[in-house]
Amino acid sequence: MKLLRVGTAGAERPALLDAGGTLRDLSGVVPDIDGALLVDDGALGRVRAAADAGELPVLDAAGLRTGPPVARIGKVVCIGLNYHDHARETGAEPPTEPVVFFKAADTVVGPHDTVLVPRGSVKTDWEVELAVVIGRTARYLESHEQALAHVAGYAVAHDVSEREFQIERGGTWDKGKNCETFNPLGPWLVTADEVPDPQALSLRLWVNGELKQDGTTAEQIFPVAEVVRYVSQFMTLYPGDVINTGTPAGVAMGRPEPKPFLRAGDVVELEIDGLGRQRQELKDA
Repeated sequence: MKLLRVGTAGAERPALLDAGGTLRDLSGVVPDIDGALLVDDGALGRVRAAADAGELPVLDAAGLRTGPPVARIGKVVCIGLNYHDHARETGAEPPTEPVVFFKAADTVVGPHDTVLVPRGSVKTDWEVELAVVIGRTARYLESHEQALAHVAGYAVAHDVSEREFQIERGGTWDKGKNCETFNPLGPWLVTADEVPDPQALSLRLWVNGELKQDGTTAEQIFPVAEVVRYVSQFMTLYPGDVINTGTPAGVAMGRPEPKPFLRAGDVVELEIDGLGRQRQELKDA
């Protein structure tokens, strides 16, 4: 299933994109798309049954905003330097264990919402990423099979980053990762049954129509199953939590000088096979 949330920010309603590409209203079946839904097999079964029966009302998508596909996200866990080609382009040694950092849940916005360039920023960068959405409480998972069984689905994430704040201002990466609007998510949460191999997905990103990133999750140093298993050793993952799994080569930071960092007025578009497409215009904060 392709689950999404539509409407004005803070007042989104749950919806479903059916196999024919028609937007359907889920608000008569479930109250929202969040961790409580993802862990409830009965509720998910009702959604599937209603979709299969063609019982869901049609929504007019014209002019309708798409919000983040998951509500009330508890935490956004991020994995850094997780693609062989991205490590090479930045001159970094591939990590021997996953690099883990966090984004606050309030960085998450809709897939087509405005992204704000922070005040004083000169090095705002792009990163297309595969996001994993957790569907069952995960702690101390022992195998890759267990890890994938705890995944509800997948989405497109844009891990916007300010490199000066991240790298040159001391301390941890958090200052360059948690600026307002720095995690567009969606358009859809695609349930795990529709993504048989998360290591066989192509990711692409364009800036002002120019292709900048063109990669594949096959290049991940730590595959999705290992990322989920590993993270569960250090923290409890709850239904509705999100893991951003890293970006392939092609970021501004990895390019020759003068590096083409983002500015107000730029337009970024990104997509992952089967998971949908995003588009954001940048403006000054």
